[in-house]
Amino acid sequence: GMPVVLVHGFASTHRVNWIDTSWVSTLNRAGYRVIALDNRGHGQSDKLYDPESYDPEIMAQDVIALLDHLHIQRADLIGYSMGARISAMAALRFPDRVRAVILGGLGIHLVEGNGLPPGIAEALESKTPETLTDPTQRMFRVFAEKNGGDLKALAACMRGSRRGLTAADVATLPMPVLVAVGSQDLIGGDPHRLAALIPKGQAFVIEGRDHNLAVGDRTHKAAALEFLSHRP
Repeated sequence: GMPVVLVHGFASTHRVNWIDTSWVSTLNRAGYRVIALDNRGHGQSDKLYDPESYDPEIMAQDVIALLDHLHIQRADLIGYSMGARISAMAALRFPDRVRAVILGGLGIHLVEGNGLPPGIAEALESKTPETLTDPTQRMFRVFAEKNGGDLKALAACMRGSRRGLTAADVATLPMPVLVAVGSQDLIGGDPHRLAALIPKGQAFVIEGRDHNLAVGDRTHKAAALEFLSHRP
């Protein structure tokens, strides 16, 4: 089938983000060839401790290197949260390799701010996590530990991967782009505002879902399949 590359979010893994949420099985049943990777610093991939190693452009190059390794000329990309940021960068820098993009969990905060409170990296490094009071800091610390993450590498990733695109950047994207964000997601930002900046942009609101729960929502998957079925 047509290749689709899945790019997971921060402190997650390809299994947690895509297999456990039934994305892989859903796309397989629809006839797609599904490819998923663990981003650098995550899962089974190398753990790096220099924030500069996690620049989104470098992480986008990892995705393209995987396509090269598999001898795939063009693929659709589906990213969630940090994975959406990486996918957007891949689409910007390598437009001839990307057929279409789905940006999950990331709306206008791709180009305006980053949607996260300060202190996430410090929360990951904290030796007294029980003293954390910010709910987002606590959420990421618990999520990282639950997934067996390397907290030092993840802190470096948090510091190095937050660079976004500009409004001028996304205005040059030539491929269809679906922006899908939960209606209760305060991290990703408004999907309509980002989609309006992209020539072939579309927005989809995942009703009643926050940043954590939107990723596996059945309407999110249905919207993705509908979008992919109509792209050139």
